[in-house]
Amino acid sequence: MDLDEINIKILKHLLVDARQSSRQLAHKLGISTVTIISRLRKLEEKKIIQGYTARLDHEILGYDITAIIEVTTTKGKMLEIENEIATNENVCAVYDITGPADILLVVKFKSRDSLSGFVKELSVIPNVENTVTHVTLNTIKEDFRLL
Repeated sequence: MDLDEINIKILKHLLVDARQSSRQLAHKLGISTVTIISRLRKLEEKKIIQGYTARLDHEILGYDITAIIEVTTTKGKMLEIENEIATNENVCAVYDITGPADILLVVKFKSRDSLSGFVKELSVIPNVENTVTHVTLNTIKEDFRLL
C-alpha cells in the first residue's frame, strides 16, 4: 500500500488521538469523510493499523518497575521460547537481537518480588541458557508512536 502524504497525516492524527471520529479527522485534514473511511479501511486491511488503544501511565497504575532482560537460548529454540514468553501479561516487548544474547524483553512489574519470580520462571524454561536483567532507574522517554 502506498503511504502517501494523506495516509501519513491520517496516521499522525490517530497517534495523537485515536478516539476522534472519521468526520473529525476529515474536517482537520480538509478531505471528505468518505475518503477518510476508505483510507482507514485500507490501512486496517493492510495491517498498518492493527487496532486502536489508549496510552496509559504505567507508574500511576502501580507498575513502578521496568526491566530490560537479555535472554540467551539454545540455538534453534528461540522462536518457541519467544512465543512462550510473549504470553505473559507483564511482557511489553519481545525482540530478536544480534550480539551475545538472542532475545531482549521489556517487562513491567508492580514489585521486585514479581520481577524476581518472573526471572526465576524464565530460567527454568527449557533451552533458556542464561538471562541478564537490567532494572531501569528512570524513564526519560517511552513512546513507540512513530511518523
